[in-house]
Amino acid sequence: MDKIRNEIKGIGPGLLISILISIVSQVLAIFLPTLGAALIAILLGMVLGNTLFRKPNLNPGTKFSEKRLLEYSIVLNGLILDFQMIQSAGVKGFFFIILQMALTIYIAYKLGVFFGFNKKFALLMGAGNAVCGSSAIGTVSPIVKASDKDKGISITIVNVTGTFLMIGLPILSAVVYNQATLQTSALIGGTVQSIGQVIASAKLVNDDVVALSTVFKLMRVLLIMGVALLYSRMNLDEGVPLFSKKTTPQVAGKDKISVGIPWFIIGFFILFLVRSFNLAPTGLLTSSKWVSTQFEITALAAIGMRVKFADIVKEGPKSLSYGLLIGVIQVVMALGLIKLFLVKK
Repeated sequence: MDKIRNEIKGIGPGLLISILISIVSQVLAIFLPTLGAALIAILLGMVLGNTLFRKPNLNPGTKFSEKRLLEYSIVLNGLILDFQMIQSAGVKGFFFIILQMALTIYIAYKLGVFFGFNKKFALLMGAGNAVCGSSAIGTVSPIVKASDKDKGISITIVNVTGTFLMIGLPILSAVVYNQATLQTSALIGGTVQSIGQVIASAKLVNDDVVALSTVFKLMRVLLIMGVALLYSRMNLDEGVPLFSKKTTPQVAGKDKISVGIPWFIIGFFILFLVRSFNLAPTGLLTSSKWVSTQFEITALAAIGMRVKFADIVKEGPKSLSYGLLIGVIQVVMALGLIKLFLVKK
C-alpha cells in the first residue's frame, strides 16, 4: 500500500499536462490527418517538455503516464487481439525474436569492446536494446553488479536510440513493406527498445500494427528471464573471455536470479482468452479499444515530455555513436531475419 501511495504521490500536475496534450493532439489530428494524433502528441510533448514544462514537479505525473497508462493499454489490447492475429506471428515469429535478441546482445557487446567501454556497460546496452529498454537494464544491473553511472548512461542512450527508431521505423516500413501488418509489426515490435516506444511507433501506422507489434514485444519481455540467467553465468572480469571460469567464488544465496513475469503480460493473456472464447460483450470490446487509445496517446505525450535534449547532448559523441550504431545494426538484422522467416516466398 505504501508503494502505491508513493507512486501516485504528486502525479496530478504531470498527468494533467499529459492529458491536455493528448486532447490537443487529437483535435489537431482532425486537421492534420497525415501526421495523426500519436505523432503530434510525441512532438508536442518533446517541444513543451523542453521549453514551457521543464518543471521537476511534473516528473512524477509524466513517469506515471509513460509507465502505468501504457501497461493498462497493453492489458486492454488483449481484448482487441484474436487467435488469427496471434497465429500470423507464429513459431517463425518466435524464432525471429530469439535470433534478433541474441544477435543484438552479441553486437552490442562486440561494439562496446571496440569503442573501449567496459564489459558491464556493454552488456547493459545489449539487454536494453535486445529486450525492453530501461526495464531490462534495471533487471540485469544487479546481476552484473553495474555501477550507477553505467546504469544511468545506458538507460539514457538506449532511450535516445529508441526515440529515433520510434519515429523512423514507420517511414522505413512504408518504403520496404508498404506497411504490411505482419512485417511492419515484426520490425517495430522486434527492434524498438521500450514498450512505450513500440506502441508509439506502431500507433503511427495503424491499430492492427499496434496489436501485433505488442505481441512481438511481449515475446521479448518474457525472454528477459533467459537473458538474466545468461548474464549470471558470465565472467565479468576485464581481459578474460565472457564464459571463462570465474575466479571469484559465488556466495550462497547472493547470486540467485529472481525475475518475475510482469503483471500486465498476465492481464493481457487473461483478456486475450476472454476475447478468444467470446466471453466479452460487443460494447466492452468497443469501449476498451477507445479507452486503450486514450491511454496510449496520453502516454505518448508523456514520453515526449520526458525526452530531454540536454541529456542527449551531455552523453557526448562517443556514447551516442555507440548507441545509434547498435540501433542501425538492429534494423538491418531485423530486415534480413524478417525476409528469412516472415516473407512468403
